[in-house]
Amino acid sequence: MGPRVSTSILADRLTGMIGPRASVARGVLDQHGQSESHYRNLPPDIVVFPETTQEVAEIVKLCASAGMPIVPFGAGTSLEGNAAAVAGGVCFDFARMNKVLAVHDSDMDVVVQPGITRKQLNAELRNTGLFFPIDPGADASIGGMTSTRASGTMAVRYGTMKDNVMALEVVLADGRVIRTAKRARKSAAGYDLTRMFVGAEGTLGVITEITLKVHPVPQAISAAVCSFDTLHNAVDTSISVIQSAIPVARLELLDDVMMRGINAYAKLGYREAPTLFFEFHGSEASVAEQAEAAQAIAADHGGHGFAWAKAPEDRSRLWHARDNTLYAGLGLRPGARAVITDVCVPISRLAECLTETRRDADEHGFTAPIVGHVGDGNFHMLILIDPAKAEEAEGAKALQARMVARAIAMDGTCTGEHGIGLGKIGYLADELGEAVDVMRSIKMALDPDGLMNPGKIFARSAKA
Repeated sequence: MGPRVSTSILADRLTGMIGPRASVARGVLDQHGQSESHYRNLPPDIVVFPETTQEVAEIVKLCASAGMPIVPFGAGTSLEGNAAAVAGGVCFDFARMNKVLAVHDSDMDVVVQPGITRKQLNAELRNTGLFFPIDPGADASIGGMTSTRASGTMAVRYGTMKDNVMALEVVLADGRVIRTAKRARKSAAGYDLTRMFVGAEGTLGVITEITLKVHPVPQAISAAVCSFDTLHNAVDTSISVIQSAIPVARLELLDDVMMRGINAYAKLGYREAPTLFFEFHGSEASVAEQAEAAQAIAADHGGHGFAWAKAPEDRSRLWHARDNTLYAGLGLRPGARAVITDVCVPISRLAECLTETRRDADEHGFTAPIVGHVGDGNFHMLILIDPAKAEEAEGAKALQARMVARAIAMDGTCTGEHGIGLGKIGYLADELGEAVDVMRSIKMALDPDGLMNPGKIFARSAKA
């Protein structure tokens, strides 16, 4: 790598390569420096809009020769500053690489470009009888979901991105293009490179093609809502449902604070108490059987009613409310900023972790609604703060630290699905110890100059 060249020189070179698809316009830069997170805007120096893998490879080579950092960008919905350009550099926006390249319906897999969003993908699959189930709430890009190892509301049945990504095409820091696997459903051929790049947050290479598992659209779908007097009873219900081998497709918990928020935001009339949202997939008979079994378990734990949402429009309204919990939560304190964080613990410790976290937030005077993918032990907290009050930001930071320490002490993780990004670098060593040094060694081997999304996962670049 040579010395870092000036932005203007590199911009001229990129314009010569891809024309107006290289931009230094201030509005474009600022747009790519922000996300759904609470971190300040950290814009890149240049934004490029590649259209092919070959273009990506050529631009990466140019960036490497110029000593310029490389930051992949999807839909901008990340929550830990995962795509923030902390060292400036060139942002690769994949909006133009948003195609389905192949559908292998007999094999139930698809090959896509990274810029396609999950909703666009499912629209493309509408006439195939297949769908892609991973639903992190936001209409995130598949590339971003792969890079952050996303999961979401259907992970309890269909797994996370690591379970559904079969193979990748990746451009490495030196411009080489590799494929990590073939389309076979299983392989024992060498290292599992696919899963090394899934969750790497763009720090090891730029993903340009993704092969995904897809699933048959269920014959029948039914959803239900049930409230409880305590968080503990709601969590115990979810644990019992999982341990009873009921193949629930979604099992979501909203605490009483969040229920108050979605009632106001979505004009709903649900009881403002800890509430479970269920969804069941299968045949007509199996869905009815699953729902009846879950209803009986909920009743045993003091559940109040079991309100059904069988019609598509009712289910859509229900899950639209769930997917918009960020905006519903913000509505509880107009003008506030949300410090959003998540942890994941073994489900046997979930009730303890959740109730202690709820008590901690209340005792410190925070409005902090909780929503959880309780079927797999994952929950999120939105800590609402006044951005003008430094003491509130510090208090939120301390609350998050206690929440993470609590989860790690329970053999859990500092992040179930948001990734490390900027915000959880300090917690990674607490969780994994010397394993972080192994990660750093891999980073140094693949990106010796530390140009790939620097400042993420590790406190300093591998080179430093």
